[in-house]
Amino acid sequence: MTSDKMREFLRGIGDQLPLQLGVVPFGLVFGVLGIASGLSSPQTILMSSIVFGGASQVVFAQLWATGASPLIVGSSVAVINLRHMLYSAAVAKYLRPLSLRWRIILGYLLTDEAFAISIKRFETTDRPELAHYHLLGSGLTLWVCWQIATVVGVLAGATIPDELNLGFAIPLTFMALVLPNLHRLSDIAAATSAALVALFGQALPWNAWIVAAAVVGITVGGILSHWEDRA
Repeated sequence: MTSDKMREFLRGIGDQLPLQLGVVPFGLVFGVLGIASGLSSPQTILMSSIVFGGASQVVFAQLWATGASPLIVGSSVAVINLRHMLYSAAVAKYLRPLSLRWRIILGYLLTDEAFAISIKRFETTDRPELAHYHLLGSGLTLWVCWQIATVVGVLAGATIPDELNLGFAIPLTFMALVLPNLHRLSDIAAATSAALVALFGQALPWNAWIVAAAVVGITVGGILSHWEDRA
């Protein structure tokens, strides 16, 4: 790896590390939930390395604990992970020149926090041909921290007091990612409309409120952005 590529890789690591203040508690929560739902320690740990889906893993554990049918569990996880299609669509034009091996690796690492950090780098760097090293560093950092947090959650389990309320770190992490980027009216409207759908759509089956909120937010933001550009 050349010095320029290494600098981009290390920058991705550095940009991702602060977000682990929210990711690590999230991983701890999943480790605890996985064991509490009846999964074995190896199953819980392997889910973090194979699925690597954060919210979908938590929903899987919750539904598995209630004895939901495999069809319901699988479809719920699939619906929640549909948001990754939006991420892949956003970065596709930057990754298209890369080899299939690169795209598979980066696609696996393209999760919420990795996308939020690296998409800004893709859009602002003057060396776009190297920006995928930023995503590699960001995604690997997130992956390693998520695995470690899951293992600690599995091992610590019942010793983590409920009073810590680690689950509260999850929404705080996403708020920290989104709020600094809300500058235009279209951005604010997109975030607000998505938040309202997420809030009032909790009763939707299969956790479809996640996808519904994303679709509404994108639609509202797209319409207002088009209107702003023409004004």
